[in-house]
Amino acid sequence: PAGAAAAPLPEEDCMKLNPSFLGIALSSLLAIDLWASKRLGVCAGEGSAWGSARPLMKVIEVSGHGIPWLLGTFYGLCQSDSSAAREVLLNLLFALLLDLVMVAVVKGLVRRPRPTHNKMDMFVTISVDKYSFPSGHATRAALVCRFVLRHLVLAVPLRVLVVLWALIVSISRVMLGRHNMTDVLFGLLLGYALYGVVEHCWLSPATAPALFALW
Repeated sequence: PAGAAAAPLPEEDCMKLNPSFLGIALSSLLAIDLWASKRLGVCAGEGSAWGSARPLMKVIEVSGHGIPWLLGTFYGLCQSDSSAAREVLLNLLFALLLDLVMVAVVKGLVRRPRPTHNKMDMFVTISVDKYSFPSGHATRAALVCRFVLRHLVLAVPLRVLVVLWALIVSISRVMLGRHNMTDVLFGLLLGYALYGVVEHCWLSPATAPALFALW
């Protein structure tokens, strides 16, 4: 009949017509993230606003890469003649390997592509490095920073330099166009959390005698 009330829409149709506030908020944050990341990618290419600083940014990129850290830590482990130093270096090696595995797993699950303005000219990449989330450099910077501040005795100026290095490495990822801001922020949080895992699973002659018998 003409005067009868319209039948209510099925629940699933209501949800399609009225997207959730959370969905709208996430979409808006993603759009802001992409826009701001592109604006901050001032060293993404030679023709960018700060293109002349790109070579320096790439040196900073190498300083946070996993290979130099792994090779340096392994070399120090082989050369060390102190049991205390070997324990610290072995756990740093464990931390770096854990970082590589976790970042690779998350990248493989999320599969977020790198920013469109990124140039794929990174120093030594592997298959999952075509993905952007999270930033492996940022996770490594946060992890190494916490590790060094906790286990090395450093003067205050050096401690400040370690923190600045971690921040500069992280910021450089966006400036080079390698990552969006959320990739870096999540990477920092992940690296911070991974350090807690390393501390909880700390390797020592008592807990891992076979490993220490190798050195």
